[in-house]
Amino acid sequence: MQTPPPAIVLEDVRLTLSGAAGAVNILSGVSLTVRAGETVALLGPSGSGKSSLLMLAAGLESPTGGRIIVAGMDLSQLDEDALARFRRGQVGIVFQSFHLIPTMTALENVALPLEFAGVADAFDRARSELEAVGLGARMSHYPGQLSGGEQQRVALARAIAPRPAVLFADEPTGNLDTQTGAEVADLLLSLHARAQTTLFLVTHEETLARRCTRIVRLKDGRIVADERTAA
Repeated sequence: MQTPPPAIVLEDVRLTLSGAAGAVNILSGVSLTVRAGETVALLGPSGSGKSSLLMLAAGLESPTGGRIIVAGMDLSQLDEDALARFRRGQVGIVFQSFHLIPTMTALENVALPLEFAGVADAFDRARSELEAVGLGARMSHYPGQLSGGEQQRVALARAIAPRPAVLFADEPTGNLDTQTGAEVADLLLSLHARAQTTLFLVTHEETLARRCTRIVRLKDGRIVADERTAA
């Protein structure tokens, strides 16, 4: 059986930002390969470059140097329109702050990226995904009518609905209380397994990281450890 190509390949990725005090190195030569289907957690102190690395891999920001290949696409070769198509078709992203559209219902929030992708049964699939995250009775509610945990469930349904090759999650439990965060973590991992996608997760929670198959630790913009877990 042929081995599938890696889901993510980072080669000597660098990110330098200019500030009032001069240039600041956010990432300093990060190289990493993530196999298709892996669950990888990025751990590190605040300012270590975790979220920046996720944003680069998701095609939301551009590196200063190096090469990024995701789902077989060399992101450095894509213009803005091609990057938008890449994100729409290949990646799902879940943020700490949910980023739902407040004037749209839960159902409309989940259906929107499917409509952009030209999916014929966008609303039917959106209903199915909301039922899968336990929100079958909340589809017509607006984000302001939902709890934080429910909003994150909508965000998860929206991210997984297009069947992405890679699911990115940036501190998905960071704005939730302990119990709700644990429930969202359970859901995130079960959705990953059901969709057979690759999970690339930024978290500060060691317990959640340990549920992934691999932990990559960052410090000062560099990988300082890369370990397999018992998960």
